[in-house]
Amino acid sequence: MKAFVAGATGETGRRIVQQLVARDIPVRALVRDADSARAILPSQVELVRGDVLKSDLKAAIADATVVFCATGARPSFDPTGPYKVDYEGTKHLVDAAKANGVQQFVFVSSLCTSRFFHPLNLFWLILVWKKQAEEYIQRSGLTYTIVRPGGLKNEDNDNAIVMSSADTLSEGSIPRTKVAQVCVESVFEPKSQNKIVEIVATPDAPQQPFETLFAGVA
Repeated sequence: MKAFVAGATGETGRRIVQQLVARDIPVRALVRDADSARAILPSQVELVRGDVLKSDLKAAIADATVVFCATGARPSFDPTGPYKVDYEGTKHLVDAAKANGVQQFVFVSSLCTSRFFHPLNLFWLILVWKKQAEEYIQRSGLTYTIVRPGGLKNEDNDNAIVMSSADTLSEGSIPRTKVAQVCVESVFEPKSQNKIVEIVATPDAPQQPFETLFAGVA
């Protein structure tokens, strides 16, 4: 297995990279600034300079067998940001992954992407474009896992992961470290394949192995 991570220097992406490296999985990271990335990411990670909108992603992915997409538009005054990054950028990455015959595509999305009247859509319809990206992945023919986390927290905690089927959770939060764990475990768990999983973490839920969590999602 060799992993390609887009959005590798973001708060969630860098945690995905760390989880992969901890499992001795070779990682190629797509980064815009190699010097900045080198200060953030583990030294053994191979860096490829580029971005999901402009780069030759087929060449960037090269011999990677799984692709993780943790990109996301940053808050800005550009109304096209979420459309370009969350939709067009993901499409570009999906097309390259399909052309390269990758074994699995893991996409970090968001809770409530199916809810048009959601406050997050005030940020230039970001959930709408994430939903469109999800549907493009589902139509691509790739084996996929779409991970929809609740509100993201930078600090980890001991809360248990709650995993549910698409459009069944509407609130809750989860540490980014646990999101990264779900993403990485998904490529080892056959029961994660071709599913949308919604995840939060709560103190009163029972701790369950990932096999059980993924198996419980329709």
